[in-house]
Amino acid sequence: MEFDLSKPQKLLKDTAREFLSRHCNSKRVRELMNTETANDDELWQAMADQGWTGLVIPEEYGGMGAELLDLAVVCEEMGNACLPGAFQATLFSTALIDRAASQTQKAHYLEAIASGSLKATVAQLEETADWDLDAIKLKAVRDNGRMLVSGRKLFVPDAASADLLICVATNGESPVILPISKGAEGVEIKSMPSMDATRKLYEVGFNNVSVNGSDVFGADGNARGALVQATQAATVALCAEMVGGMQWILDTTVDYAKTRHQFGRPIGSFQAVQHQCADMLLMTESARSATYYAAWAVTEGVPNAGTAVSIAKAYCSDAFREVGNRGVQVHGGIGFTWEHDLQLYYKRSKAAETMFGDATFHRERIARAVVDSN
Repeated sequence: MEFDLSKPQKLLKDTAREFLSRHCNSKRVRELMNTETANDDELWQAMADQGWTGLVIPEEYGGMGAELLDLAVVCEEMGNACLPGAFQATLFSTALIDRAASQTQKAHYLEAIASGSLKATVAQLEETADWDLDAIKLKAVRDNGRMLVSGRKLFVPDAASADLLICVATNGESPVILPISKGAEGVEIKSMPSMDATRKLYEVGFNNVSVNGSDVFGADGNARGALVQATQAATVALCAEMVGGMQWILDTTVDYAKTRHQFGRPIGSFQAVQHQCADMLLMTESARSATYYAAWAVTEGVPNAGTAVSIAKAYCSDAFREVGNRGVQVHGGIGFTWEHDLQLYYKRSKAAETMFGDATFHRERIARAVVDSN
């Protein structure tokens, strides 16, 4: 793979940074995180007009047909801006629809997502908060050509602002993917406390919710494979966002170390502070390399793509938190006050750490992959 971004990707990155600096500065982030949904319809439509909501959607469905690495470049800038709202949730949904839905279903949903008229989220986690597909216990029961589901899902991101809920249930043997429209009868959405106020979490209850059997995703019998592939793509995008957050912390911390004076000299002149910044740079660049490689591996369909994704997520989960820790140490007490933006990124790091599985979860996957290959 080419280890440097292409000229179009560099232009895309610069354009994304300039757009977000105008439309999503820290003041706007704080305003949105204090709302019920952290959603801004005008900002969402502006991103859709940029082509971001349809970046990896095939051209035949109104998207741009770009590669996962192109999306990672944009997500990195979103992480740098601490973008609030449902982009990551919709991205996971988009990847799942693209891999599990029929041609008719893709045309219906993907064209709406690409145009910015539809937001979506995936309801997968339950009481165990386990990202393993075998941990799904919510039953989908077939009844006269329809699928009925009753139970609840937890930690569903941006459910209140989503127009489409994609519920991942089980028929006892394999996953069942159920698209449920916003406001469907029997659906109840309750807010849950979350570490990251820019990305709201919800409990979603299903009371005998009915879905037409012909509307179910994964009718070709490969719902599990579609879920695995979609989760890999969404995890790469999340890792890229985490890298963007690390870069913001690093840049902000280095600038602070240059201007904050103690004992008549900038604190950046002290070796202990220099070591902290050097470690932050190492972790950020390593996370970026792992993420870009994972994006390439998933795009090319290499045999170890799943392991590459797990390596990237395990490393980013630890590195983002640790970069945040060191950023706070260099800033001192001001680094974790409400007035300073660093606390926004530190909280984002803790929330992103567990999404799609934490470092321990992915290290176990890597270990199983190594054992299976021998």
